Amino acid sequence: MASKADKRNPSYKQLEAGSQRAEPLQHQTAREIQPYGKIAKLPIALDEKVCAESAENLNQILADTITLRDLYKKHHWQVAGHTFYQLHLLFDKHYEEQNELVDTIAERIQSLGAISLAMAADIAETTLIPRPPRGREEVPVQISRLLEAHEIVLKEARTMAKEASDAGDDGTNDLLVSDVIRTNELQVWFLAEHAVDVPVVRADQGKAAASGC
Repeated sequence: MASKADKRNPSYKQLEAGSQRAEPLQHQTAREIQPYGKIAKLPIALDEKVCAESAENLNQILADTITLRDLYKKHHWQVAGHTFYQLHLLFDKHYEEQNELVDTIAERIQSLGAISLAMAADIAETTLIPRPPRGREEVPVQISRLLEAHEIVLKEARTMAKEASDAGDDGTNDLLVSDVIRTNELQVWFLAEHAVDVPVVRADQGKAAASGC
């Protein structure tokens, strides 16, 4: 007869069976539950066609916002010169604000019953913002590149906001106006002031006299 101690000790087979039940199921494959570009109709009181059109527009804005966000991080790492500290901090602040926009835009796309872009390869294929070189550029070029990217986003956001309003998609219109447009306009202001050609230490009296000031 087995002792009480023997009965309390699990056998190797019991241990093996228990560990197999706890293992994660890996390497699973299946069909997509929703292909990209297709709408899962949600009860949000918007026509499916309106949802599809808004989602398509928002995915373009999303791709360009992700690109702009990453452009800020690139320049945050690579900025150089006597304005390094100020721009290093500013670029990172703008990166974080763009990152918040990315999440807001993607969630709006999903709430329309659509699928948001996510992977880097898809973003690279979709964005309208030109790809920068891998290496470090001078600060004026970095700022110009960022301002041009902002202008691309703002132009399309204004057009898409009007389209959403005309279609009765107030949620998308509000996101584009209140979040995308206002955030990008404010960032343009902060950024553009670093590209104004003014003396650092002494006022340029010659220019002031010529302008009549």
